[in-house]
Amino acid sequence: MPLPEEFTTYTRQLMGDSLYERFADGLCSPSPVCIRLNPFKSEGWHIAPQHAPEPVPWCRQGYYLSHRPNFTFDPLLHAGAYYVQDASSMFIDEILRQQVHHPVMMLDLCAAPGGKSTACLSALPEGSLLFSNEPIALRAQILSENIQKYGHPDVVVTNNYPKDYVRSGLSFDVILTDVPCSGEGMFRKDEGAISEWSVQHVEQCQRLQREIVGSAWECLRPGGLLIYATCTINTRENEDQVVWMVEELGAEPVDIDTDEGWGIIGSLTSSCPHPVYRFLPGIVRGEGQFMAVMRKPGDDVSGKTRKPKGKSGKEKKVSHLPSNAAAIKDWLTDGEDYVLTLDDSTLYAIPKSWKSTIDNTSPLRILHRGIKAAVIKGHDILPQHSLALSRALQAEAFPCVSITHGQAIAYLRKEAVVLPPDTPRGYVLLTYQGRPLGFVKNIGNRANNLYPQEWKVKSAHIPDDNVILSKI
Repeated sequence: MPLPEEFTTYTRQLMGDSLYERFADGLCSPSPVCIRLNPFKSEGWHIAPQHAPEPVPWCRQGYYLSHRPNFTFDPLLHAGAYYVQDASSMFIDEILRQQVHHPVMMLDLCAAPGGKSTACLSALPEGSLLFSNEPIALRAQILSENIQKYGHPDVVVTNNYPKDYVRSGLSFDVILTDVPCSGEGMFRKDEGAISEWSVQHVEQCQRLQREIVGSAWECLRPGGLLIYATCTINTRENEDQVVWMVEELGAEPVDIDTDEGWGIIGSLTSSCPHPVYRFLPGIVRGEGQFMAVMRKPGDDVSGKTRKPKGKSGKEKKVSHLPSNAAAIKDWLTDGEDYVLTLDDSTLYAIPKSWKSTIDNTSPLRILHRGIKAAVIKGHDILPQHSLALSRALQAEAFPCVSITHGQAIAYLRKEAVVLPPDTPRGYVLLTYQGRPLGFVKNIGNRANNLYPQEWKVKSAHIPDDNVILSKI
């Protein structure tokens, strides 16, 4: 793999010949294939034995696969039963399980496409709330899609810059800053990262990273945790940033217990004596990743009542809901634990415990919150795809039809699905292998496909064998 000369010279000096040669060999080897099971949807399932799954040691739901299947044509991926993610980035699971033991309010500040956010939802204590944010609009839409597929209701997806969060007045117990970087750790997966690399780009990234961390620090509560992450190798974007946080922000480094056999490497420079966690291709089975955990001085306030300073948004009051909207609570397990809110014609079900917090989110641009339950069209209430994929769905509230793999792929392509002749008219929930996949509306002579147009599968190919998960 041809690499920039300035990069190779610097990195060899940084690592030493022996470590550098192992790293360089790793860049020339195939990337491992990994998935992380969704604990809220994968109960009773295991990875099919033909994939020879091996556990990722620092993530209890993470597994290496022996080869890469065609994930696009597995309906269970679209149903949110698992997420395809690099093993190194799954280390966020270990960090949260070691450090967070009470319900918290967390912010993932640079979250697209959603791998770390969904890992956080799996690892955070029940009753936590996650704000998952992406500044770039197109990437934020992808993030929203993946969050909805994962199906956890205690999450808000936003499309904002870090300074917008400072202006919002919201404060958080945990903030993850997976900051934009020079991408050196992704060289073997992304040739574009190689062509874009330069010393000037590294310096630009360092300045941007400090801006992002500075904003995040303002939003972090005393005693809260800031998790700093990059997918790059150099010390300017890694160790130097940790030293800057300690010296300029007063951050207190936090040590994470790891196993020597995992292959995680600490600081590569004597100027940073603090605990850091570096994943290198060729040393670990994963891509390049760097993480450090910092605590903001002050009393630990996790689990205490939070009252955001932001002004309440313009969301319509519950009294403005249509008279038949209350029936939506019957579509949810523990429906009385949710409050229904109306935004234009869309009804959202918001967990009561977080309703006041979510209302106080000005000036944030919210793309998704809680459960997007229904859309009002005249006197009709149309159940939404977010509801079908939510862990809070009461599936028994709808007629259910189990469909085959071929029918499921047709549905995901937004093609017609033929229902059994005795299927009741109205909204019908399609299931695949027992997992909800989405809604159709049976009008008798045909069923209208309600799968989101912007999510549809465009390829016409269907692989012969694509079983990834199988029932226990």
